[in-house]
Amino acid sequence: MTDHVYKQIELTGSSTQSSDDAVRVALEKASKTLRNLHWFQVTETRGQIEDGKVAYWQVTLKVGLRIDD
Repeated sequence: MTDHVYKQIELTGSSTQSSDDAVRVALEKASKTLRNLHWFQVTETRGQIEDGKVAYWQVTLKVGLRIDD
């Protein structure tokens, strides 16, 4: 079957390294308990500042999970 149905969830990952790493952290953690992760879309990027420097990156994602046939 070539037609698929997706469920959409929202995740927020954080990292002290980078916004890309925050995305990776969120997806790797979610993939431990969820299956059929298929796509993601970054919807928000923000960070925390300490002593004039970026201390944490936070990235919010919409993630599409393919529903089993």
